[in-house]
Formats: sequence, C-alpha cells, structure tokens
Amino acid sequence: MERIYIGMGSNLSAPDQQLRSAIEALAHLPGTSVAGVSAFYQSDSLLPGQPRYTNAVAALDSSLAPLELLDALQAIENDQGRERLERWGPRTLDLDILLFGDHLIDEPRLKVPHYQIHLRAFVLYPLAELAPGNLQLPDGQRLSDLLAACPFVGLERIPQN
Repeated sequence: MERIYIGMGSNLSAPDQQLRSAIEALAHLPGTSVAGVSAFYQSDSLLPGQPRYTNAVAALDSSLAPLELLDALQAIENDQGRERLERWGPRTLDLDILLFGDHLIDEPRLKVPHYQIHLRAFVLYPLAELAPGNLQLPDGQRLSDLLAACPFVGLERIPQN
C-alpha cells in the first residue's frame, strides 16, 4: 500500500458536486481507500475568462501501480464528462497524481511529484491539510518550504456544510 495524494479540480457543471462524485469514485477503486479529503477551495483559472475552479486534495491508500491508477483517474474524468479541448481549459473534472508514496516517477504519461506542484497554491494548501507537517517530497523539497514560497493569494477556502 502506498499513500498517494490526488489533486482535484473542476470549473464546470456544479464543481462541488463533481469533486464529491470523484471522491466517491476514488473510494470504489480496487485495492484503494480514501484516507482523507481536504477542504474545498476556490481559485482563479490559469487562463483568463474561465469560471473559477473548485479544488481539493484527496489522500489515498492504494495497492494500484502508478500507471494503473492514472488510467483509473482518467476513466473517472471521462465518466464525469471531461473533454480535453485545450490545455488548462475549462473542465468538469481534473484528477492529478501529486505524490505517490516516496517514488520519483518520470514516465512519458506521468511525472511525480507533479511537475508544477511548487507553483500551485490551490494544490499546496489543501495538501498541507492532509500531509504530515514535515513532509519531504521524493525530490527533496519540503512542503513547508514550498508553502512559504507560494502565498495564499487568489485562493478562498469554501465553508463546508
């Protein structure tokens, strides 16, 4: 079993519900359990003119291999209406493997840690809710250092009912 962190985002078709449905689907993956889910956050899109995103991070414990998990995540995205029309374009659901245990993965289809994790407040702050405070990423970076270099700007924590 590996502890895996999944970044989740949506800015189309009831984003909060898209994330809740994704969490339910993650819980049904073979050999996988959901160990925790961060609060939901809203953030501005990386491209102008798009609706704001709703983001969260889920912690999974899973026996799936990295590419098996990637295929399962993409199937969940497709089941929830994901269309890949433009890079960073609007989407019903985006699921990214942020961290996969202590593994460095450099495959054509998968880079872990996620290649832009250090630039994304909408990933780092939810991740910090779930990860140990002294978490060191497989590439040697510390989560606390990444947070210090990535201000909580343009991010809004959504109160949960």
